Amino acid sequence: MLELAFLIVFLGLLFDYTNGFHDAANVVSTVIATRVLTPVAAIIMAGVLNTIGATHVSGVAQTIATGLVDAREATQVVVLSAVCGAIVWNLATWYFGIPSSSSYALIGGLLGAAWTHASHQTILWDGVIYKVIIPMVASPLLGFGLGYFLMKWLYVYIGKRPGSKNKKLFAHLQIGSACVVALAHGLNDAQKSMGIITLGLFVSGYLAAPEIPIWVVLACALVIGLGTASGGFRIIRTMGFGITRIEPYQGFAAECSASIVILTASFMGMPVSSAHMIAGSITGVGSARSMDSVRWGVPRKIILAWILTLPGAGTVGACVYLIARLIGLD
Repeated sequence: MLELAFLIVFLGLLFDYTNGFHDAANVVSTVIATRVLTPVAAIIMAGVLNTIGATHVSGVAQTIATGLVDAREATQVVVLSAVCGAIVWNLATWYFGIPSSSSYALIGGLLGAAWTHASHQTILWDGVIYKVIIPMVASPLLGFGLGYFLMKWLYVYIGKRPGSKNKKLFAHLQIGSACVVALAHGLNDAQKSMGIITLGLFVSGYLAAPEIPIWVVLACALVIGLGTASGGFRIIRTMGFGITRIEPYQGFAAECSASIVILTASFMGMPVSSAHMIAGSITGVGSARSMDSVRWGVPRKIILAWILTLPGAGTVGACVYLIARLIGLD
């Protein structure tokens, strides 16, 4: 149906927009917390670089389009239900200021809707395990470890070169590392919207093969940039101020650690969570100072959201699919 195909594209872009303002905190929280940039300047910077990063297609889009569920078994309503599940989860967690993962919300919605439509046999379990589950567990731990050891090394460097010049140096370096995180976020996160829209167009019969059209790339790049530019201050407060007190050199260490893992995962086709990466990295640099300097209640809340996102968004996606089937859409 043409109407459902149009709705898939519209809601796919709406998800892309919510992804932008939901995950803006991942890019700008540290530079705002350290007062290196004003909130407005930080969000404009993130919006522009998110857009630029999103124009470069990585393997993540193809993973979403063809690597998690059998595209031949999917339907328009399955894709529509997946996007609805992700949007609902994004809005709910944004409202409560919980930095959950837009990536895993979309994946959970897709898996829940596909399972409800055609049982577990339509799910490509190798893709789910190796592209989603293992990176989901490993990436925040890698971010934590990299942040911890980089911060320990920086303490040695700063100890040998004390003085106010360090603060100015790391303020400039932090702006650069925040730019890299913004590019990495666009490269990884916008790909999910490209993938789900492409899958929807393929099952609608408007694409001969699930290959990402250039107009989808450009549309998703623009929309995620606009979403990021609109901010997400509820989550910025949690990420920038809730986990630990951050100085410019700590923000630089956290952003470097996160961007290394996000960029690596992007080129390996792994849709990792930038929210979890930044949270893990910030916790790592805070722990390098002392375990007592981390407000562990916030990471525990993030871990809880991390555990609940796949099944939670999957349940919403499944419920939306059941409602659509009851009214005769599928």
